[in-house]
Amino acid sequence: MRGASKATKKGMRSLGRDARAWNMDNSLYDYSPIVNRPKLVWPEGARVAFYIGLNVEHFEIDKPSTSIWSGTSHLKPDPLNYGWRDYGARVGIWRLIDTFDKYRRRASVLLNSDVCFHYPEIIEAGKQRGWAWLAHGKNNSILHAEMTSADERLFLNEILTTITNATGQRPKGWMGPGLTETFETPNILKELGLSYVLDWCADDQPFPLNIPGMISVPYAIELNDINLFVAKGFSGEDFYHAVVDQFDQLYADSAESGRVMALALHPFVIGQPFRHKHLEMALEYIASHEGVWLTTSDDIAANYTDQFIAEGRGLSFSSNSLRV
Repeated sequence: MRGASKATKKGMRSLGRDARAWNMDNSLYDYSPIVNRPKLVWPEGARVAFYIGLNVEHFEIDKPSTSIWSGTSHLKPDPLNYGWRDYGARVGIWRLIDTFDKYRRRASVLLNSDVCFHYPEIIEAGKQRGWAWLAHGKNNSILHAEMTSADERLFLNEILTTITNATGQRPKGWMGPGLTETFETPNILKELGLSYVLDWCADDQPFPLNIPGMISVPYAIELNDINLFVAKGFSGEDFYHAVVDQFDQLYADSAESGRVMALALHPFVIGQPFRHKHLEMALEYIASHEGVWLTTSDDIAANYTDQFIAEGRGLSFSSNSLRV
């Protein structure tokens, strides 16, 4: 600091004193390098826990939302983009159901509660197949943000009650529409009986939140059909290779400790006819490997909790923990 002004030196000293507090602004969960954690073991010694995050959503006709072309997204109505999204509930979801039946896959369904009113046939199909139901907000035209705690508690309770009544199963997990939360969302969800969230795509393993009994389960913001096909212009073949590359790397990483692979799908995107066969090819590839636990996010959360939280081993990770 030779030659620095007194003001600069004073500022640097102040930064040093405040660095610890400055870096602790995320109080929801602690930093934990994956190389310093206890070994994670999946059932029957599986290396990778794989689940499908199936987004089953409703969109309001007079609000903008996910769009394939932004040029009309402000219009009321917007036939181009609304119709594209509506294809998922009318056609795409049924194509996906046929594929999941073929490969005997149970979906982890990220469910807007409005779906229960608008598309009861989808709910019935999922009940027959034992889908895991996660709360995913009221609909995907309303982001879960900027609510008071009191309003959010009422809003979440209404969403959970609607889904429970329609499916016969109270959700254990949550993912906000657009992966949105308030700072109070995990606390309120815990009060309402949930045990995990998917919104924080920060890891390849589950990890504890600083809310007793609440954990984060990995989701996929990049290995996500909207981002790959719509945002990045992937072809079906590109999608297949991206899924395979993701799996191969996680499978290699899991030689010493388990990993989670999530595949995020939307019926109005991957359910399009010219893309769908590439999903089937990717599912075949993953299932062809030994040591893969084909499961749901509910079961991943429960297994992780049994291994670490219930035993008190997963609440913090020290540098002396088993290297993975």
